[in-house]
Amino acid sequence: MTTAPERATSTAPPPDTDTAGVADTGASGTTRLRRAALRDRTPLQRALDAVVGDESVVSAWWRQAVRWLRVRVWPVLEPITGFGWAVLVGTAVALVAGIGLGWKELIVIGIAGALLLLGGIGFIVGRNRYRIELDLAYTRVVVGERALGRIEIHAASTKPLLPATIEVPVGKALASFHLPRMQPGDVHEDVFAIPTSRRTILRVGPVRSVRGDPVGLLRRQVKWTDPVELFVHPKTVQLDETAPGLIRDLEGITTRDLTSSDIAFHALRDYVAGDDRRYIHWKSSARTGQLMVRQFEQTRRSVLALGLSTSPDDYADPQEFETAISILGSLGLQAVRDEMDVVVQTSRRTLPATTGKRLLDALSGVEWSPRHDRFLDLAATIARQHAGASVVMLHAGANVDPMLVRRARTLLPTQARVIVFTVVRGASPKLRPIGDVALATIGSVSDLPRVMRGVALQ
Repeated sequence: MTTAPERATSTAPPPDTDTAGVADTGASGTTRLRRAALRDRTPLQRALDAVVGDESVVSAWWRQAVRWLRVRVWPVLEPITGFGWAVLVGTAVALVAGIGLGWKELIVIGIAGALLLLGGIGFIVGRNRYRIELDLAYTRVVVGERALGRIEIHAASTKPLLPATIEVPVGKALASFHLPRMQPGDVHEDVFAIPTSRRTILRVGPVRSVRGDPVGLLRRQVKWTDPVELFVHPKTVQLDETAPGLIRDLEGITTRDLTSSDIAFHALRDYVAGDDRRYIHWKSSARTGQLMVRQFEQTRRSVLALGLSTSPDDYADPQEFETAISILGSLGLQAVRDEMDVVVQTSRRTLPATTGKRLLDALSGVEWSPRHDRFLDLAATIARQHAGASVVMLHAGANVDPMLVRRARTLLPTQARVIVFTVVRGASPKLRPIGDVALATIGSVSDLPRVMRGVALQ
């Protein structure tokens, strides 16, 4: 039998009960804290806690009643439409007032309303058994491309199924189909077109069957599938294979940090014990009579930082914003194809850019940010989070002037090459230097290859 070691004793006075309760993080400490808090409360507060407190019988009963209403009562009342509630209330008021006042007309109105409600119940009672498949031809399309969806409905019941309505939510829109009476084993198929006039992420589905009465008092719907996301990508253009204007190197950019092993040669120095003998320069050692070793400048891999302003104040109209996203997407895709390290930063967050698909998916969901997220804030964010970037490309609209570009340059890393794209709707492509910044004015994403060739010549 193992004996537990004796505890060390202390001559210090025992701690106060309340103080010990604060220091104790176990179950006993929690109990002490609760008891101490109860002692500090007045008798009236204790009485209220016993009646309506979180642990009182009344509170427990209320939680149980809410749970019962949600599970038992709400499914029964959910099929009643807004018009149905109006008829139900009107029926009750008419019956009560008619009986109380002795008005036969109100009693007749109440009976008619009750009959309508009872008749509506007959339309929604019963269970339809379907097996429904939702299929999208493509889950990723470009703005303007045709997107098609298909639903295939199988009758999974052993009895004939009454006609119903099939609804498919598509974003904020709704596609509705009439489903005829189906015999066991029947298959019904419908094809629907999805509008892709703007860049977005559309939630298609879930497919639901709807049954209701002709008057519109009751409406019962059942969900049969999970929703599917459709990514509508921005338009992009193919840049030249060599990606002119983008740094595309194997050695990276040279820094002023010295190291004992790298690619960029810097100078020779005296040999120190522990240096790698592979870097001894034997000709210089023979000429000077002492060992000399090579010293290198440390190099870093090129990093392309793409910045997108999402502030409405930086654009003259929404179309400029869409063009800026298309330009950024084209540059990002080319950087991914060239296996560059690329980061994409908007005014609000960093977008994933490990693959072209992930980049375009993220760009599909980019929306406007609050107006206080301005162009200068974007530059400051890139300087803070991506200080090692070797090339920085910022994208904004016509409201970003050269003065603002100069101020943004002072916030960006000094070693980075900076290119700013300002989208002006209908403008001819133009490239001009603003200090060491290349300011490109562009009106359409189709002009991007021409602008990038000009950037490569600077």
